[in-house]
Amino acid sequence: MKAILSMALFLGACGLAAAADDQAADPVGKWNCEYEIGGQQRTSTLEIKKEGDKYVGTMSWPNQKDEKIKDLKFKDGKLTFSAVRKLMDNEIPIDYTLTIEGDKLKGKGEAEFGGDKQEFDIEGKRETKDK
Repeated sequence: MKAILSMALFLGACGLAAAADDQAADPVGKWNCEYEIGGQQRTSTLEIKKEGDKYVGTMSWPNQKDEKIKDLKFKDGKLTFSAVRKLMDNEIPIDYTLTIEGDKLKGKGEAEFGGDKQEFDIEGKRETKDK
């Protein structure tokens, strides 16, 4: 009986730890992102919301606002999605793979432009509510 009780307490504690990990990796919020392409520092803003049981969001750049993101998935702290960057007459689909740890994200963006694939590192911080 003691063994069963010990096991139940242990499994309960593991469940609480897993729930805490999921909360720590919550993607919901507004994220200020930075990356470098062609030697130039760039910025974007990612905004993720939860609607029912799924996530939705937008990506904004200094000259393009509220582009809806597609194929948004979040599992085990990893966020993946696509967004279309519009520059002059060009539409550039970008695939993102980001890892969220607390209020920071880090990962890669990948785009094809002119037949060449280009990959870039991206980092971001969640905007806090007191701002």
